[in-house]
Parts: sequence; structure tokens; C-alpha cells
Amino acid sequence: MKKNITFLLSALILIIIATSTISCKGKNNSKSSNNDEQKDVSIAKPVGPNFNEDSAYTFIAAQCKFGERIMNSDAHEKCRAWIVKKFKEYGCTVKEQNANLKGYDGTILRATNIIAQYNPNVKKRILICAHWDSRPWADNDPDSSNHKKPVMAANDGASGVAVMIELSRILNKKKQPLNIGIDFVCFDAEDWGVPSWEHTVTDTGESWALGAQYFADNYYKKTKPLFGILLDMVGGEGAQFYREGMSMQYAPDVVERVWNAAKEAGYESFFPDDMGGMITDDHIPINKKAGIPTIDVIPYYPDCQQSSFGPTWHTIYDTIEHIDKNSLKAVGQTMIQVIYTYK
Repeated sequence: MKKNITFLLSALILIIIATSTISCKGKNNSKSSNNDEQKDVSIAKPVGPNFNEDSAYTFIAAQCKFGERIMNSDAHEKCRAWIVKKFKEYGCTVKEQNANLKGYDGTILRATNIIAQYNPNVKKRILICAHWDSRPWADNDPDSSNHKKPVMAANDGASGVAVMIELSRILNKKKQPLNIGIDFVCFDAEDWGVPSWEHTVTDTGESWALGAQYFADNYYKKTKPLFGILLDMVGGEGAQFYREGMSMQYAPDVVERVWNAAKEAGYESFFPDDMGGMITDDHIPINKKAGIPTIDVIPYYPDCQQSSFGPTWHTIYDTIEHIDKNSLKAVGQTMIQVIYTYK
């Protein structure tokens, strides 16, 4: 997955860095002027119900309560059952796509992609997805002694799933179903990619997003969603979601749709028009193999020395204490805007 970040244009990035004031703590002073706030309010045309960030937060906490959801673990199995139960509780038809996948080191990974469908019989569909497994190794931790410890993955995994469950809860409360269907897909085996301390294996990128690769090969053969949105690390402190490069390459119209929805919902400051990097993530096989134009909503911290994905990425500090409800609200309400304005 997020194994690296490739800058699109050196000059562009220099401009972004020069004008941005995002720190590792995510404080964004460049977006906080009164004029900018007035601009956000003046263009905001929110539609649809309220996204409850407190509810989404409890769904993150519930996943973390199982422990690190690393492949082949008891915590992984218990969390799988919980995710399935929650989607069913909120009216979705749930399918489980099981597969034995081979990790970069030869480990057989007992993987399950969870496919929860809202309005399963409607042909006009949208894909909203995230990964639900935890990284087994905190190989970006500032303390090298932690590099072989597992990651709790409150943000890098649980946050995207939590937003989707909250969306399903909201949609289930609607008395009259929408005229579109939604496939909420939780990808497994995403974060078993080659660790930074492994020097005997060349990382070509294929060791990441194994569940998404399998899903793209084996699920959508007849009815495909019109487009897809991947939610990755959407609960980080002070997160901002720049336009991701591979999303712009494969699905620029979808990027435009989502960024416009953020403006209309009143969350333009969380979705700058600036470019970020080009990311190896679950959306790549969905675009390449399944042919579904899919984008990656993923944070970018241009001034964070620890990582452009934020200070907790692939560290032991990716815990519930570092989840920001404001980020959850911004992303969740933007998804509501996309869903309720789609025609």
C-alpha cells in the first residue's frame, strides 16, 4: 500500500511546501483566515443527513478493542465477524470473499474481503472501500526497536471501515431507499507489503493490496460500479486530503466530483486543490484489473519529517488517542454529499 510517495513535479512540490504550514501535528494555519472561512461558508450547499463523527469514532474504538488485526490472528478473525455483523445490522447484504493469498515472504494469508451491499438489486452502483487489516510491523517508527512490533492501525485501517459502517447506519435509517446502490468493500491483506527492514526481497509494489488484487480479479465480472472511492487513513489529526496522482491519472472526473462535494458540504479546507503524490494503494488494482475508475482519499503532510502520510503512519502510535473527529466528520460528510447528489 502506501509504501512510497512519488512527487509529481519538483517545481509544483516546492510551491506546495513553500505555501503550506502543515506540521507533523497537522495544524493548518494557511487555511484559517477569516476570508477563507467566509469563502467556505458562501459556497457551501450541503445536502443529505448529518454524518455523526462520534459514532464513527466508536466504530474505530471497537475495532481497536480486538487488538492489532494482523493476518492469521485471533484478533483479525474476531474483527472480521464484528464488521460483518455491523453491516448486516444496518441493513446491508453481506458477502465474504475468502482466499488464501501468499505474502512476500511465502506466508499463506487467510484473507477475507467483506462486501456489504446497500440496495443490492439496483444496477446503478457506487463503490466505497477501505482496508481493514493491520500492518504487522511498525517499520516507520522513530525507534528502530519497534520496527517488528505490530501496528494498532486506528487510522491506517480502522478509520476507513468506521466511516463506511457509519454511512451504512445512516442509509439504513432512511425510510425511502435511494435510487442508487452502494458496495461497501473492506479489503483484507493490504498491509503485508515488504517491510523496510527486509533487504533480501525487492519491493516491486506487488506485495501490497493483496486483497484488492484478488477482489479485482474475481468479483466484478458482470455488473460494475460506475466509480469508486477508497478511504485510507481518514481519521488522522489535522489531516488534509490532497489530490492523489494516480487518482488523477485513472479517474480525474471522480476526483473532481469528490472535491466539489467537499466544497459544497463546507469542508473545502480539508480537501485542497493542490497535488500530493502518487500512491501504491488498493485503488491501483481496482483501476487496472477491474476497470472501475477509482480514487484514493488519503492524507498528505508535506512538512512532516516522519512521513508524508503523517507522524503515526506505520508506527506504534497509530492508536485511538491520535484520531481526530474533525477529520472523520469532513470525510464522512463529503461522502454523504457525493451519495445524495449523485444522479
